[in-house]
Amino acid sequence: MDLIAGLIQTSILAGGVLALAALGEVLAERVGVVNLGVEGLMSLGAITGIATVVATPSPLLGFALALAVGFMAGMAFATATVIVRANQVLCGLALTLMGTGVAAMIGKAYSGIPAPVTFAPIAIPYLSDIPVLGRALFTQNILVYLIYLILPFTLHHIMFRTRHGLDMRAVGENPAAADAAGIPVQRIRFWYVSLGAAFAAGAGAYLTLAFVPSWSEGVVAGRGWIAVALVIFAGYRPWTAVLAALLFGLITSLGFVGQARNWPIAAPILSMLPYLGTIALMIVPVLAWQKVRRLMAAPAAIGEPYFRDVR
Repeated sequence: MDLIAGLIQTSILAGGVLALAALGEVLAERVGVVNLGVEGLMSLGAITGIATVVATPSPLLGFALALAVGFMAGMAFATATVIVRANQVLCGLALTLMGTGVAAMIGKAYSGIPAPVTFAPIAIPYLSDIPVLGRALFTQNILVYLIYLILPFTLHHIMFRTRHGLDMRAVGENPAAADAAGIPVQRIRFWYVSLGAAFAAGAGAYLTLAFVPSWSEGVVAGRGWIAVALVIFAGYRPWTAVLAALLFGLITSLGFVGQARNWPIAAPILSMLPYLGTIALMIVPVLAWQKVRRLMAAPAAIGEPYFRDVR
């Protein structure tokens, strides 16, 4: 029973990193912008979080500053892709390279230093006393509750239950028609891309302040790319993205358990499980079920800059 509880608890913690980054990418791609800079943004957020708690013992401040750094980097990316209309793929790759490079340079002074403080678990009265599942589900830190409950519910409601969400999705599907209807295409794209970047940087801070409480170069370890893949697999929907992230958290925790219990599987193979799972979840569903392709369909105008004078 302790093994099951620990496995579930670790799955939730590990999946939270991917879930927050994926929610940010959902925001960007729903308005028609592909942000491949998630890896770099997560690296910037991770080093910002650890540097902040080393300087001042406040993980909440570290998380807030990571969001601010991500938002500013997102504004720079949005300026290039939405206002200047530069190639989104190239700008995203540049953001990844710059973000990881800057984080590695700053992080040399913090390499191997454990976080002095982290987000502490919060036990929910009565619910945390439930056998097995109580400790796993209801003794998590505050960011877990935010990522798995508040954010996906809020984003789903905004996207699919409000007029603003309809405008947002219209911008990603047909920006010319949205513009003709009086919807501010560039403004919506700019701010949602920036907000999505803030979420990605927040995911990096979550990584070093709640899951792996220390900094080392490469600590993000490709999670940004997995988050991008999860958005595609989830059909660009908040709740599905969070559930997919939880699945990958389970795969990651299985690797940890396997190494800790000396399963007769090579450690590198156990470490590869999340990446192998990414490939499998992108290929197998499409091959197995034809209608999954329609469910996974991207917004029609994704990746395309909008030129008002040629609509």
